[in-house]
Amino acid sequence: MLLTITCAPPEGAAWPATDLGFLLHKNPDRVQAFEQSYGTAHVVYPEATAARCTAALLLEVDPIRLVRGRSRGTPDFSLGQYVNDRPYAASSLLSVALGAVFRTALHGRCDQRPELARTALPLRIALPAVPCKGGAEAAERVFAPLGWTVIAEPLPLDPAFPEWGDSHYVRLELAGTIRLADALAHLYVLLPVLDGAKHYWLAADEVDKLIRAGAGWLAEHPERGWITRRYLARRQSLVRTALARLAEVDDVEAEELDAVEDGCDEAESAENSTAELTVEPSAPTQSASVADSDERAPSLAVLRRAAVLAALREVGAHRVLDLGCGEGALLRELLADKAFTDVVGVDVSMRALNITKRRLRVERMPERVARRLTLLQGALTYTDARLRGYDAAVLMEVVEHIDEPRLGALEYAVFGSAAPGSVVVTTPNAEHNVVYETLPTGKFRHSDHRFEWTRAEFARWCAGVAERYGYAVRFVPVGVEHPEFGPPTQLAVFTKAVTDGSTRGTA
Repeated sequence: MLLTITCAPPEGAAWPATDLGFLLHKNPDRVQAFEQSYGTAHVVYPEATAARCTAALLLEVDPIRLVRGRSRGTPDFSLGQYVNDRPYAASSLLSVALGAVFRTALHGRCDQRPELARTALPLRIALPAVPCKGGAEAAERVFAPLGWTVIAEPLPLDPAFPEWGDSHYVRLELAGTIRLADALAHLYVLLPVLDGAKHYWLAADEVDKLIRAGAGWLAEHPERGWITRRYLARRQSLVRTALARLAEVDDVEAEELDAVEDGCDEAESAENSTAELTVEPSAPTQSASVADSDERAPSLAVLRRAAVLAALREVGAHRVLDLGCGEGALLRELLADKAFTDVVGVDVSMRALNITKRRLRVERMPERVARRLTLLQGALTYTDARLRGYDAAVLMEVVEHIDEPRLGALEYAVFGSAAPGSVVVTTPNAEHNVVYETLPTGKFRHSDHRFEWTRAEFARWCAGVAERYGYAVRFVPVGVEHPEFGPPTQLAVFTKAVTDGSTRGTA
């Protein structure tokens, strides 16, 4: 199997194309070979001039080495171990070879050309045959959001018999101006993803490998869930761990990255059927690698929930609405505090509510806990008599998912019709987005956000709502505040005024 990486500097560049050799730590004047457990990887340079340089990784796979040491009694013994596409198609074998041969380049280190290692270079990558069972569209879907121009041409089953149609292999070419380390990381993760299979046993450290290689891009990728599941061969326990860690990296709720599945595998079902229900406050996820046992700081998602709970306690709320509850992260913490005697989760998505039921193990809840919880399906832009008469309502990371022309309907449904004693609203602070190095300028933190407000815009909206519906409002920063751009999350606490001009529900 073959991979070529070509670099042609722009006109007037102060560096020659042959500096690609420094970045890859492989001399263009030498042919080098690297023994792998399954074959030999060769690095050659078909061309190496100041104007254009191409490095080629040629991997010779020995099918016999792939199965050496396995006996006929092993569960996966079959003729397919000897007769397969592994010697010819770019798959997890090439990914492993790439990680071994170009390890230093993959980590972005180059002592001789450190500034070039940090520079986005004009690169063209070519792979003659890539197994891609989702077809050319799958290749476009995973590489294009990363800044690549993608050419994926399906290869025929047999050129002599065109009527047989196309195979599930594509000829893949990628072009883009991207750091070499990032380009290698994209290939390292996405080649086995497109193939949908790995040639080696998946261990728990595969999650660490994925998080390291996906740093700076995977958490924000629109196909992150699909990529994670394919990379981890749909091992659900590993997938959930990886998605929860990506949620911490991206400062979002784990549920937004589908870290909780609709269904569970047989082993998980058995475990769930015998486990006792415990409802405890969420603690910061300990996601350190095996080599790093230091305790991580709480993620923004954890800090946000803590700030909401603190606001609810401060206003003395006991009967609480979680509007747009998603898959139940806040509900779990509300149920853990006996001061919240009546907890209602509302969401438009039945899928989200079903996941909430499974996450909270509603069917196995002690009766005293189950009596405190109600789950309702409903759209927040419509009035609902079931939501009237509560002490407080929470709109946690909800308003930014509503089309701005529909905000008036949301305001009336929550503040006018339901009219709880207090309303807690959180939303991203758009000014803080520049602090996130991996967030492109002008992009929102989540693909479903319809808008993101600055602090002044949020303050104007809150002041208008408070005036129209008879509330007082105050603001609380959430997360580490930047001296210029403020906190990552902004929180407002609305408290309904009573007839004597004071407010109710305040401590």
